[in-house]
Amino acid sequence: MLQQCSRVGRWLGALGLVAALIACAPMVQRVEGSPAGSGGPRYAVDATWPKPLPNNWILGQVAGISVARDDTIWLIHRPLTLTEDEKGAALSPPRSRCCVAAPPVLQFDRQGNLLRAWGGKGSGYDWPANEHGIYIDPKGDVWLGGNAATDHMLLKFTPEGKFLLQIGKPGASKGSNDPEQLGRPANMEVDAQANELYVADGYGNRRVIVFDASTGKYKRHWGAYGNRPDDAKIPDYNPESAQFGNPVHCVRLTRDEYVYVCDRMNNRMQVFRRNGQFVRQFVYDPATRGSGSVWDMIPTEDPGQRYLLIADGTNNEVKIVLRETGAVMGSFGRPGRQAGDFHWVHNIAIDSQGSVYTSEVDTGKRAQRFVRVP
Repeated sequence: MLQQCSRVGRWLGALGLVAALIACAPMVQRVEGSPAGSGGPRYAVDATWPKPLPNNWILGQVAGISVARDDTIWLIHRPLTLTEDEKGAALSPPRSRCCVAAPPVLQFDRQGNLLRAWGGKGSGYDWPANEHGIYIDPKGDVWLGGNAATDHMLLKFTPEGKFLLQIGKPGASKGSNDPEQLGRPANMEVDAQANELYVADGYGNRRVIVFDASTGKYKRHWGAYGNRPDDAKIPDYNPESAQFGNPVHCVRLTRDEYVYVCDRMNNRMQVFRRNGQFVRQFVYDPATRGSGSVWDMIPTEDPGQRYLLIADGTNNEVKIVLRETGAVMGSFGRPGRQAGDFHWVHNIAIDSQGSVYTSEVDTGKRAQRFVRVP
């Protein structure tokens, strides 16, 4: 479609360029990205993704998004965040024709078609009170967590929704140095070669913790700078803090065996080796208050993973960062409600062809797709 639009524009010349852009607008809008000559990638929003949901379903806050190895896109949303107006058809008696909350976990193909949906309370596991984070591991299994005050566990399911494993349990955190109980975990990722699960733990604790991905057995953990974490109260917005703030919002692994951690409230990203050895940190928009500037990040799809894409839910943009130096090469998105805008962009994912997927919480309540363009 993008190539077709480009050919139409060249054929019509300057006089017909506006008409060509209008014709292409329903598919791709608002090409944004790095400044000219910077070498960073560029992205355009695909306003047709995803396709409308069936069954009169509607999404609440979309609290996580992940791309599987087969390039299907998974998201988890929060049905309980729907207002009465949004879920009018589910009330008794109904107040309107629309809508009903979709199941919490949904899988889509790259074209935006819904493939399956499942999730919620069931036998043998503790479903979170407030869904938060989803990750599809290299075997295709689905990991998810929660960040309510009582959510101190992670769950693992098959792609069909069959329960496999729970790490931690509801109740209370036992602190950032407990080897078993979690503390409102935000995000997770699996190292397939070592069969280890890395957890950004999280909204209650201040650490990265690593488990065996098959058994849930504890392996190791660390805090900011690779040190032992401390749960003493500390101020937010301090990029030099000796401790992670709350939340420790993401953990991401790169092919060259580094671990990237989002320290959201301290406006920074710290980089470690997989044994927890600190390497360096990058600070972004240090004057950002609110909920901080580093919410999630994902490396790009190229073999060397040259860039990082950082979701900034306070400034409502995705920063395009050169991974080697941390330099910001550009960005896309702005605060707003239209396609390509963001309100609390929360998580980010990428497929093998370089398309980027984002999720929004608070009143954003949506997922968006951005295609990579020349």
